[in-house]
Amino acid sequence: VQLVESGGGLGQPGGSLGLSCVASGRTFSLNAMAWFRQAPGKEREAVAAISWSGAKRNYADFAKGRFTIARDNDKNTVYLQMNSLEPGDTAVYYCAVEDRSYGLGSMRRVAYDYWGQGTQVTVSS
Repeated sequence: VQLVESGGGLGQPGGSLGLSCVASGRTFSLNAMAWFRQAPGKEREAVAAISWSGAKRNYADFAKGRFTIARDNDKNTVYLQMNSLEPGDTAVYYCAVEDRSYGLGSMRRVAYDYWGQGTQVTVSS
């Protein structure tokens, strides 16, 4: 199983960036997926999670109203659209997938079994 993130880079305060994560090695259409982030010197924290069907989405407080998580099961891909970027959003962003089926989108790090290598997001003017 391999998860590959893309779309990171430099964003301006108030601007937008979109992240993608493609899973390969098996299909994850029945598995919850999520985005986490880790800033230097800080613990990895949940950003957003989406249930296996896409019907339920959970967000960290800092992400509500600014970030949107989505998935395309045909493409085995999860997305994170980030708007109204702030310098505090600077971090390495990781996608993650649960191994168990029919997950509802946990925001707990320990719920996830597969992780990508991460993509750097830097917000600066």
